[in-house]
Amino acid sequence: MALNSVNTNVGAMIALQNLQVTNKDLGTVQNRISTGKNISSAKDNGAIWAIAQGQRAEMGALNSVKDSLNRGQSAVDVSLAAGESISDLLLQMKEKALAATDTSLNTAARDALNEDFTSIRDQITTVVDNATFNGLNLLDGTLTGGFKALANTSGDATTGVITIDDEDMSLSGSIVTLGAAAAIDTASAATAALGDVNTSIDNVSAALARLGTGSKSLGTHLNFVGKLQDTLESGIGNLVDADLAKESARLQALQTKQQLGVQALSIANSSTSMLLGLFR
Repeated sequence: MALNSVNTNVGAMIALQNLQVTNKDLGTVQNRISTGKNISSAKDNGAIWAIAQGQRAEMGALNSVKDSLNRGQSAVDVSLAAGESISDLLLQMKEKALAATDTSLNTAARDALNEDFTSIRDQITTVVDNATFNGLNLLDGTLTGGFKALANTSGDATTGVITIDDEDMSLSGSIVTLGAAAAIDTASAATAALGDVNTSIDNVSAALARLGTGSKSLGTHLNFVGKLQDTLESGIGNLVDADLAKESARLQALQTKQQLGVQALSIANSSTSMLLGLFR
């Protein structure tokens, strides 16, 4: 038999408990709609939130990888442009040196050829010295060990980098073998210079091919890192994003349930007033 009491209203307590649960669920849904996230803090789901935070950290670190790859690609592209200019200069020097091997040239003609030759020779040094991007110069021999661009977020000096070797195109080097004081003021000097120029042309072409491969490698990896970031972002979304269509439908249901809960609580609270009839 149910107890009729003005001190203890069981129906009101039950109605209040149910209304509190509904209000809590409604607050959760409203938070998901306003943030767009199913899990917006560690208290929602600590394990999933921690995984998502780890992936966010990885995405942020990949921005540094992209920056490093972009710097490396730009430095290599500057080196390629400079190397192509050097190759063109060597072709001009070959023409001058070949002409100077003609023993029938008079002094004035040979001096004119030599002046052009030495002027072009010095331009090579100018090009090499100015082939710099952000302080990086792959052509002047100062970047020992080449340029190392970040390849991943490991920070490992061996497996975490992509190395682009430097190509020293300074005069009297292993690539441009033509001496810094090379001249074609005599037929024999012109013959010697012509041999060095031919060797240098071949060496520069090979060096440019290596730089081109390096630039393509950096570009390919940069594209991969961009796709990796997109995949990570999608994965994080799958973990923490809310299904707004589903949450919208749930919001409507909870709002209706809340209104019914308020009415139920009102009915339960008014039930004790019926006891007054017993004393009339």
